[in-house]
Amino acid sequence: MHTETKIFIEADPMTVYRYAAATERWPEFLPHYRWVYELDREGDSKLVEMAANRNFYLFNWPVRWWAAQTNIDEEPRIKFTHVGGITKGMEVEWLFESKDNGVEVTIVHDLELKWPLIGGFAASWVVGPVFVDAIAGKTLARVKEMAEAGQPAPAGASS
Repeated sequence: MHTETKIFIEADPMTVYRYAAATERWPEFLPHYRWVYELDREGDSKLVEMAANRNFYLFNWPVRWWAAQTNIDEEPRIKFTHVGGITKGMEVEWLFESKDNGVEVTIVHDLELKWPLIGGFAASWVVGPVFVDAIAGKTLARVKEMAEAGQPAPAGASS
């Protein structure tokens, strides 16, 4: 499964990056996130437990995973490797491309589920479009809303 979720935000790229890098603060400003706990930290890398809600038709599907996160301030870029949960092994990157009036933000997800018989189907037809795209889209839309409204990004959020 490969997905790319993109949005253009009329704001300073580093402001947008600071929102994205502050995962432990996401539940404060992303209403679909239930919690994010920082479990360990070493330099620019941290281990986080994340939980979100995916509203799907009449159902609220709680999802939870663990990820190793690395913030690369100088590019800026953020890398995640899911190390636990149903999406274990998924690679995620947040990319920030400066444009004339702002920044294009792309979240890239790559996952190969190694489940016998149904892994490829489950990743490409369920995990990607039903969960990953929906949660990433909500996240980017809310970050856009806050950044374009001039709300300051979380202090000290880059690493």
